[in-house]
Amino acid sequence: MDTLWFTTYLPLIWAALIGVAVVLYVLLDGFDLGMGILFPFTKDERERDQMMNSVAPFWDGNETWLILGGGGLWVAFPKAYAIIMPAVYLPIIFMLLALVFRGVAFEFRFVSKPNHRKWDIAFALGSTVAAFCQGMVLGAVVYGVPVTDAQFSGGPFDWLHPFSILCGVGLVAGYALLGSGWLMMRVEGELREKARRWARPLLFALVAFIAVVSIWTPLAIPPIADRWFSWPEIAYLVPVPLLTAWFTWLALRGVEAGKGAKTFLSSVALFVLCFAGLAISVFPYLVPRSITLWEAAAAPESQLFLLLGAVPMVPIILIYTGFIYWTFRGTLKPGEGYH
Repeated sequence: MDTLWFTTYLPLIWAALIGVAVVLYVLLDGFDLGMGILFPFTKDERERDQMMNSVAPFWDGNETWLILGGGGLWVAFPKAYAIIMPAVYLPIIFMLLALVFRGVAFEFRFVSKPNHRKWDIAFALGSTVAAFCQGMVLGAVVYGVPVTDAQFSGGPFDWLHPFSILCGVGLVAGYALLGSGWLMMRVEGELREKARRWARPLLFALVAFIAVVSIWTPLAIPPIADRWFSWPEIAYLVPVPLLTAWFTWLALRGVEAGKGAKTFLSSVALFVLCFAGLAISVFPYLVPRSITLWEAAAAPESQLFLLLGAVPMVPIILIYTGFIYWTFRGTLKPGEGYH
């Protein structure tokens, strides 16, 4: 009975832990990647300084969740990791390189003034490429990767197709919307008004991408269509579009009223709803329509041993993350910063 319990529930616990890590990464690193995506939309040097300073205390800590999500997949579900990584190897490499360039730009832009143009480019380009690649990886995995005998059997460019490109563009727009909401909350002056103006078209763009993907997915992937329109999955799915419409309306009201917190939190809710819709669409598969959680899971002894280390670390990460956000709360006026 004990062995059966561990075999059944440990993969579910690990899947929940990895899912939480991925959602937190997307939400927390999403707004500071959005800052880089928005960087070219202002040429004012003080405003660019203000944008970077608004995320300077947080950006590196936000990426902790990416390590936890990727590392958790590797140690808890090695069979899924061994299939997914070869399938999306190139966009993953491009994403990591982009994150490196973006991180270096954070450290070198302020100290290299006035000769910092190359770091402006690295920050903006690195943020945009990283967001685009993350969306492409998601789109490629959801669309499906070729699997034969529990091994990846496709080519190096199977991830490159219109659906993955659409997901990449959509995630860029979504991260930019998070960045706009963050700026509306955290800065003062003309930049705050600019962020409000950026947020409206970005919100419409994100909702348009959500609608297109929601229509395209069941048309292109029959197993997902079967799941969406069968019982009881349809009962879980119906609230998702209704709540999406509700939070879109709230976000739009936040933009019109200039309320940064309302705009940001409503945008966060849209991302969470997208993740919920994805989970409903693919569960219990880690490699959609090929490998389930239980088929991909490591030995129960390995999962339990690693879980004993992961469980206490997650609250610690949450506590120090909360402490940093609390310490650097408030708004930034033009000319203020942490450098």
